[in-house]
Amino acid sequence: MKISYNWLKQFIKIDWKSEETAALLTDLGLEVEVVEKYQSVKGGLEGIVVGHVLSCVPHPDADRLKVTTVDLGNGVPVQIVCGATNVAAGQKVPVATIGTTLYDKEGVAFQIKKGKIRGQESHGMICAEDELGLGESHDGIMILEDSIAAGTTAASVFKIENDEVFEIGLTPNRADAMSHFGTARDLRAGLLQSGVKVELISPSVSNFRVDKRTLKIDVNVEKNLLAPRYCGVTISGITIKPSPAWLQNRLKAIGINPKNNIVDVTNYVLHELGQPLHAFDASKIHGKIIVKTLPSGTKFTTLDDIERTLHEEDLMICDEKGPLCIAGVFGGKNSGVSENTTSIFLESAYFNPVSIRKSAKRHQLNTDASFRFERGIDPNITEYALKRAALLIQEVAGGEITSDIVDIYPKKIEDFPVVLNFNNVKKIIGQELPKEIIKNILASLEIKVNSVSDAGLGLTIPAYRVDVQREIDVIEEILRVYGYNNIKFSDKLNATVSNAPRTEDYKVQNIIGTQLNSQGFHEMMANSLTTSSYVQLSEKLKEEHNVMMLNPLSNDLAAMRQSLLFSGLEAISYNINRRNSDLKLFEFGKTYHKFPSGYEENKHLTMFITGNRNQENWTNAQKPSDFFLFKGYVEAVLSRLGIQKTQNLPVTTDVFSEGIAISQGSNVLVEFGVVKKSILKHFDIKQEILYADFNWALVLKLLSNKIKYVEIPKYPEVRRDLSLLLNENVSFEAIYNLARQTEKSLLKNISLFDVYQGKNLPEGKKSYAVSFTIQDNTKTLTDVQIDKIMGKLQKNLETDLEASLR
Repeated sequence: MKISYNWLKQFIKIDWKSEETAALLTDLGLEVEVVEKYQSVKGGLEGIVVGHVLSCVPHPDADRLKVTTVDLGNGVPVQIVCGATNVAAGQKVPVATIGTTLYDKEGVAFQIKKGKIRGQESHGMICAEDELGLGESHDGIMILEDSIAAGTTAASVFKIENDEVFEIGLTPNRADAMSHFGTARDLRAGLLQSGVKVELISPSVSNFRVDKRTLKIDVNVEKNLLAPRYCGVTISGITIKPSPAWLQNRLKAIGINPKNNIVDVTNYVLHELGQPLHAFDASKIHGKIIVKTLPSGTKFTTLDDIERTLHEEDLMICDEKGPLCIAGVFGGKNSGVSENTTSIFLESAYFNPVSIRKSAKRHQLNTDASFRFERGIDPNITEYALKRAALLIQEVAGGEITSDIVDIYPKKIEDFPVVLNFNNVKKIIGQELPKEIIKNILASLEIKVNSVSDAGLGLTIPAYRVDVQREIDVIEEILRVYGYNNIKFSDKLNATVSNAPRTEDYKVQNIIGTQLNSQGFHEMMANSLTTSSYVQLSEKLKEEHNVMMLNPLSNDLAAMRQSLLFSGLEAISYNINRRNSDLKLFEFGKTYHKFPSGYEENKHLTMFITGNRNQENWTNAQKPSDFFLFKGYVEAVLSRLGIQKTQNLPVTTDVFSEGIAISQGSNVLVEFGVVKKSILKHFDIKQEILYADFNWALVLKLLSNKIKYVEIPKYPEVRRDLSLLLNENVSFEAIYNLARQTEKSLLKNISLFDVYQGKNLPEGKKSYAVSFTIQDNTKTLTDVQIDKIMGKLQKNLETDLEASLR
C-alpha cells in the first residue's frame, strides 16, 4: 500500500522528517518498507528558468533555424539556436540552461551542453511542453505570460509538487489502515504516546445539500445479508474532462493513472477514506437499482471487455433490465461513465466481506475495491464518503445534486463490547502499565471506555476494527501503541523443565533429522496444498479421496496432498533445472485423505536421493548413487531407532519400478525403491530417483522408552572370509539368514564385500566374497572352535544353497 506524505499531512499537521514518520509507523505495526521521492514532473524542472527573448534572427546557414539572444535574469544574455517556428523577440519562454537534465518520452535522461549548431554557438535550449514533461504538444516552444520575470524558476511557475511516498507492507488484519485517513488515525495515536499533541482533521461535508430533486432513482436491496448498507445519490449536469493537476498529482504519487474527473474522484475517496465508490451513467440505468443475485450461468461483460459467467452467489447491482456491476468487485461495460455522460448515480455501500472475497476469487479479479471490501471496511462512513465524493465531483466536474441520499440500512452493524482485565494486561505484556496510560491509548484508538473498576475496563470497540474483538486483541493494540521497544527486560530469568518421554515425536524427529543431515541429506518443507491431478499418476491414489479447498488461490493449490512424493519431485525438478543434480533430501510431513467415514491425516518421513553420491574430487572418482546405498540409509534409520526383527517384502505401491517394503509383522514400516520413469517424465526428470516413504505413526508405535545396552566385549573377535560360487538367483539375504540359523550365539556380523559376475565363471553363476565375524563375550576363542563353526557354515551353504568354495 502506498501512502503520500503530502496527502497524509492533510489529516494530521506534522513537520517531522519522512524518516522519523516512517520509523513511528513501523513501530505501530504499519511497516514502511521503502520511502520514495515523487515529483509531478520528472526531474522537478530543475535548471529550467524563464527567459526573455531579446532578439531573434534567421540562422545564416540554415533556413529552419533561428539565432536568439535570451535574458536569463542574471544580467548576462546568452545566445541560443532554436528550431521552433513560433519563437520571436519579446517572448517569455522556458529555457533549459547548461547542465540541465531532461527526459525523453521513454524516460531516458539527456543533458543540455554548450555546443555549436551550423557554426553558431548555443548556450541552452528553449523548450516545448513535451520536452519538459508538461504535456504532449510539440508544435512549438511554450510561450509564457509576459508578467513573469526573467530568471524565475519554472518549478515555481508550474507549481511542481514534490512528495514522499511510503510503501507500507500492510498485514491482512489491518483493514482499518487501508487509507490515508486510517494511517493518519494510527499515526496520531503514536504521536500522542510520544508526547506530540495533534488533532485528526477529517474533510468537511457541511456544504453538502440537495440542489434539485429532478432525478430520483429508487433502490431495492433484496439481499440485505450480503449488502447490509447501501447508499446512493444522483448528480446531474456534470462535464467529463481531465481532472485538475492537484487531483492527478495525488493519484500519480500512489501509482494510479488518472482517467477522467469522475473516476478520479471515486479513486481519490477510496484511497483517502478507505470507502470504495462506483459511478453509474444514470442514462444507462433502466428503472430502479436492484441489489440481488442472479441465476448461475448468467453472462455479464465487465469493464475489461471480458464476458464472465456468473455464479448464483455473486452479488450483483442490477436495474430492471439486467446486471450493471459485480458488487464491490468490478463494474460493467455498458453502465460505466463515458465522455458523453452528463448525469451519474453514485454508489457507496458496505458489502459482506466473505461474499466479496468469494466473488473476487471466483472471477480472478483483484481490484482496489475488492481488496478493501473483502477485509472489512467501516460501515459508519458509507454516507459520509458519499457526501465527500459528491462535493468533490461538483468541484471538478460541475453539476448539481439532484436527489436525496438513499440510505438503506435495516440492521445497524453494532460495535463490539470487550472487558479488559488489568492483571491480564500485565501478564501478557510482562510489565505493569499505568492505568491512565492504558486509558489514553485506548482513547487515541477511538475505543470507548464505558466503565472503570479496580479490576479492569468495560470497552466498546468501533465496528471498523474487525481485527479487535477479544481481550487479547485489545492488549495487542495497547502494546503496539505503547511501543514494543519501551518494554523493559526482566532481571529475573525464569525457566521450566519439561518431562517428556524419549519417544515424543519431536524428539525422535530431531534424532533422525540429525542423523540424515550428518549423512549429507538436506531437510525440505513442501506446501501441503498441491494440484488435484497428481493422484492420476498412481492407481493407489483416488481422486475421490482428495481433500479439496473451497476457495483455492489457484488450480495448482486446490487440494491437500495425498502423497509427499510429488512435492518432493517438484523440488528435485526445480534443482535439476538449475544445474544442482546431486541431491539428498528428506521431509517430515502429513498426507490428507477424505473417506466416507471422515477425514484422515497420516504422518510420513520421506527420503530422496539422486545423482552422484559424492562431489567430484581428485582423490575420488564420481560414482552414482544406487539402490544399495539408499537401502543402507533406510535401514540406518530403523537401526538408529532400535527397530529389529523386520522382514523384506515386495512393494505394493505402484510408483516404484523396483523396490522393497520393510515390515514388522503385518505392519509395513517403509517402502523404498526406484521411481517409475513415467512419473519422472511428468516432472521433466531424466535421471534416476530413489524414494523412501516411512509410515511415521507406525514407526513411533514400535519405539520403547526402555534403554537397552550391552557391555563392551573384553575378548577379541575373529574374522574369516569365504569366497563362494553361487547360482545367480541366490541373494545375500539368503546367505545371511542361513548363517544366522547355523550359529546364533557367536556369529556377530556377516558382510558382503565383493561381487563378481562375468568372464571365467560358469554360465548362470556368480561369485560372492563374504566375511564372518565371530566372538565369544566370556572367553577367547580357540582355533578348534573357530574351525568347527566355519566348517558347519560351509557345509550348510553347500547343502542348502548349492554353494562351493572358489
